[in-house]
Amino acid sequence: MSDSNEDIRKTPPEQLLLDLTRDPALSRDDLVATSTNRAAVALIDSWPNWLAPVAVIHGPEGSGKSHLAAIWQDRTSARAITAGAIGNEAIEAAMRGGSILIEDIDGGAFDQTGLFHLMNAVRQGGGFLLVTARATPANWPITLPDLISRLRSVALASIDPPDDALLEAVLAKLFSDRQIGIDPVVTAYLIPRMKRSLSEARRLVDAIDRRAFANRAAVTRPLAADVLRALQQSGEEEPDAD
Repeated sequence: MSDSNEDIRKTPPEQLLLDLTRDPALSRDDLVATSTNRAAVALIDSWPNWLAPVAVIHGPEGSGKSHLAAIWQDRTSARAITAGAIGNEAIEAAMRGGSILIEDIDGGAFDQTGLFHLMNAVRQGGGFLLVTARATPANWPITLPDLISRLRSVALASIDPPDDALLEAVLAKLFSDRQIGIDPVVTAYLIPRMKRSLSEARRLVDAIDRRAFANRAAVTRPLAADVLRALQQSGEEEPDAD
């Protein structure tokens, strides 16, 4: 027997399970479009032919905003910055025609003056700015009148919470990516009971995959139900950054 096979045989199951952790697949091919996110998908796909150089995608946590932002950033080589401190580097990059990405802008306090100057720089430099948020700009806690005025002219696209069709398609793709054959009975059980979040769908499939691997078992409805119950009881269904 080869040394590599000996190493695998001697490796504890817990060590092997670590290899199952996967980074989220965030390419355009991995994106599933339904009526809940169609407007936002169309916005990303229509770049650079936007009606305005500044666009805002808004929707609840776990609705897929980060996936869309990742696709756009990959296409544009956009510089990702934090909303709390919009510095001169980002503004200068925008003045040179660069694209800028700000995610979850209303997740906390943000630099209103910096955002105002950044939007001006984007318009003057011929670049683009994509912002993701949970609420529409009209509901952001803004006190700067000039910024309020600027935000009235941005391109807006909303995302609704994932519907059954989107969750079903996402779960099926996540299992397929792991080369796991899944009975529709399993997804039919999970969808009405899980948190309506694409991030949670990824966590759930990862946990089911780990359990099936550890038990050397097929993914059945009882196994999936047990994993879902364990996640809910352990409090792992936490709010998403998305």
